[in-house]
Amino acid sequence: MSDDVEEPSKSFFIFGRDVAQIPCFRNSFLYGISGGIGIGVLAFLGTSRPHLATHIGFGTFFCGTMVYWMACRYQWSVRRFEQQQLREAMRRQALYEGTTVERDLDIKSA
Repeated sequence: MSDDVEEPSKSFFIFGRDVAQIPCFRNSFLYGISGGIGIGVLAFLGTSRPHLATHIGFGTFFCGTMVYWMACRYQWSVRRFEQQQLREAMRRQALYEGTTVERDLDIKSA
């Protein structure tokens, strides 16, 4: 027999909020971590100074995470705004379909 019972997914909460539900959070940290490790290793290979390489790696992690977070959230906000506008236009189209208002709008747009 097989049990088809799914275990609830374990989520990570910060300040009472599930980070899995925050747009761009995961990708920002993944790119920040990988960039910080990569640049930190390269800095260590180039300078052979672990203390400096650690600082450079952490700085790269922090800056990369923040830059990617801001760019991603900006694009997310733009897409969300456009979706809201489209949703409202579709609602109005369905509301005005077959009425004199639709005919008047068609005449004005032509």
